[in-house]
Amino acid sequence: MTLSAVLTPLPVLIPTLAAAVTMFAGRRPRLQRVIALGALSVVVVVCAALLYLADRDGTLALQVGGWGPSEPGMGPLGITLVVDRLSALMLLVSSIVLLAVVFYAIGQGIRDGDDRQPVSIFLPTYLVLSAGVCIAFLAGDLFNLFVGFEVLLSASFVLLTIGGSKDRVRAGISYVMVSMVSSLVFLFGIALVYAATGTLNMAELALRLEDVSSGTRTALFAVLLVGFGIKAAVFPLSAWLPDSYPTAPAPVTAVFAGLLTKVGVYAIIRAHSLLFPDGGLDPLLLVAALLTMLVGILGAIAQSDIKRLLSFTLVSHIGYMVFGIALSSELGMAGAIYYVAHHIVVQTTLFLVVGLIERQAGASTLQRLGGLAAASPILAFVFVVPALNLGGIPPFSGFIGKVALLEAGAQNGSALAWMLVGGGVVTSLLTLYVITRVWTKAFWRSREDAPEGHLSAAAPAALLDDSEDVDFLSRDDVGRMPVGMLLPTGALIAVGLSMTILAGPFFAYCERAAEEVLDPGQYISAVMGK
Repeated sequence: MTLSAVLTPLPVLIPTLAAAVTMFAGRRPRLQRVIALGALSVVVVVCAALLYLADRDGTLALQVGGWGPSEPGMGPLGITLVVDRLSALMLLVSSIVLLAVVFYAIGQGIRDGDDRQPVSIFLPTYLVLSAGVCIAFLAGDLFNLFVGFEVLLSASFVLLTIGGSKDRVRAGISYVMVSMVSSLVFLFGIALVYAATGTLNMAELALRLEDVSSGTRTALFAVLLVGFGIKAAVFPLSAWLPDSYPTAPAPVTAVFAGLLTKVGVYAIIRAHSLLFPDGGLDPLLLVAALLTMLVGILGAIAQSDIKRLLSFTLVSHIGYMVFGIALSSELGMAGAIYYVAHHIVVQTTLFLVVGLIERQAGASTLQRLGGLAAASPILAFVFVVPALNLGGIPPFSGFIGKVALLEAGAQNGSALAWMLVGGGVVTSLLTLYVITRVWTKAFWRSREDAPEGHLSAAAPAALLDDSEDVDFLSRDDVGRMPVGMLLPTGALIAVGLSMTILAGPFFAYCERAAEEVLDPGQYISAVMGK
């Protein structure tokens, strides 16, 4: 058995087994934390090794249980796990983020509320979420991609509603209903694909779909796009996200914003490049990308709560990724892959910083914030670096990714592509405006000048209208930022900066990943054994 065959299932097996052990260790929180940190640390190492092997050797395929192709030209009979440069990069970046966020959650005390919250289930559920993310990135067939999504859904509902407050349960119900609709659409698409081709293995589908009529292929792709578009929060299927994410605890919001929508984007990349490479729906995707950019960032401008503001910027920047995918060019795909990796890290970092702001100031709404730069220069630093990166200020990785996407749009040369180039520039400028507004109001004006600045962290709970703020502001540890929260935030900032410092080799890797993605022959050969 080769090293790659040993390593490939570990990103799923390790967190799954660790989740079971931590569940049994529910009465021993210190042991739970050691197991969770140890398991996710090992996953980071494994994913780094898989990235090296995939870049050196090309696409790696593992037939679980040895159920490979029964005869030449036939697809595998069992579950296939596939690691290529794209999935390896997604695994590594996701595992780094998952480790940083769980470290942050432990430093925070795991919860974001009062002592009645069932914190013993947080780490097992979080590890199940980690396994679900890895299943989705490793899945070599549509059904196990669906399984990965469902594992994510079940774990994310628990994490979203931890604490049981009215707002969290309401947001959780909305999130689950939307996710169930997405899953049903995806399952319906799976049934249609199987009816048309007789297989769900993606490598075999790539071959069999060539014999399906173009109209049927377009219909199948459209159904799958709706399911994936909901999960990726592509307009007009994105309205659920800003109402669902901000109510969760800071670590949960961070990992949701950083990772879960990117799993949907990853699924779109796979379907577009491997299963339906003819580009029949590219104009529709370009229009959706443009509207996602503009509607998302205009929604962010209207927000006063930083969590909701960042949720809308999350939606808008999904548009950049869809833009790169829809261009169907190597540079566009490389830019999209680079931007996905960049955005996972930066968006997660910003939501962790919001958790630090709540710790320092007792609120996350601009109506109550002010003077944070003077109160905590460290907090100002950890906000401004990822904020400038998100805004695309040179020489940060956000700027590099956007330049690659805009150059790919200019190379395409179509009227629609040029509209996307203009929309991308406008969205970037408006993102910078939104970030600047947070910077000036929350960090540089005095708190007394804020409309509700008199409602300080020490204010009586009776003066506060929002129940979530009452629970938080009544605590006696507001104003202190634990080192366990600052360290993982700083580590993610360093990861984001490394994408700038190592932009040359990193983007070269993304170009190799894009070339591999756009050449289905490599993927098909690895899975089918040709």
